[in-house]
Amino acid sequence: MAGKKVLIVYAHQEPRSFNGSLKKVAVDELGAQGCTVTVSDLYAMDFEPRATRKDITGAVSNPEFFNYGVEAYEACKKGALTSDIIDEQKKVQEADLVIFQFPLYWFSMPAILKGWMDRVLCQGFAFDIPGFYDSGFLKNKLALLSLTTGGTAEMYMKTGVSGDYRYFLWPLQHGALHFCGFKVLAPQISFAPEIASEEERKAMVASWAQRLKTIWEEEPIDCTPPWYFEQ
Repeated sequence: MAGKKVLIVYAHQEPRSFNGSLKKVAVDELGAQGCTVTVSDLYAMDFEPRATRKDITGAVSNPEFFNYGVEAYEACKKGALTSDIIDEQKKVQEADLVIFQFPLYWFSMPAILKGWMDRVLCQGFAFDIPGFYDSGFLKNKLALLSLTTGGTAEMYMKTGVSGDYRYFLWPLQHGALHFCGFKVLAPQISFAPEIASEEERKAMVASWAQRLKTIWEEEPIDCTPPWYFEQ
C-alpha cells in the first residue's frame, strides 16, 4: 500500500539462500505496492549481538555494579545509546510493519537476530514498566515472522516429533514482539526448503509473494496463550 513503511530485519549469511529469495521477493512486492522498504541485513552489517557496557556512550549511572537493563534504560532516556542501536530504533520507529526473515535455529532465532532484539528493543524505547503487552510503545505497528525450518511440516504438528510449531512461536511472538506492543500477524513458515524440490521451493516463494499482496488487509492473531497452546 503506497505510503506504508516496512522494515525487514534479515538474518542469513548467504544472499543466494532460500531466506535471501524470500527477502528479495518481499522487497520487490512491497516496493511495487509503493511501500518504502528498508532492509537491515544483520550479517552484512556485522551487527554486534552482545549487550555490553559498550552500548552506553558516556558515563554509566552505577559504575560499581553494571546492570545492563537499567543502564540501557537510562541511556535511552538521555540519547546516550551507541549509534548502531539508535539507527535501528529509528528504522523501527518509522516502520508500519516489521518483517523478521530468518532460519529457525534450535526452535529460536539466530544469535545475531536475538542480539538485535536484546539491544534494540530496550526499555524506554519499546516498552516501560508499566507500558507493555497491549500498552507497549510499538502498539501501532505490525510485526511478522517469516522463517524457514529444517524439519518438515509433519514434524511440527501437535502429534509430530517436534510438537506444534506454535509452541516455539510463544517466546518469539508473545514474549518479545507482543510484549513491546506489536500487533502480530500470522507467521510465514516455509517448512524444510533444503529437502524440498525446486518446484516446491518456487511455490513457497510464490505463496509468500501472493500473501504480501494483501498483507495490509490481514487481522493480527489473537495474542493470548490459547492461540499457542489450545489449538
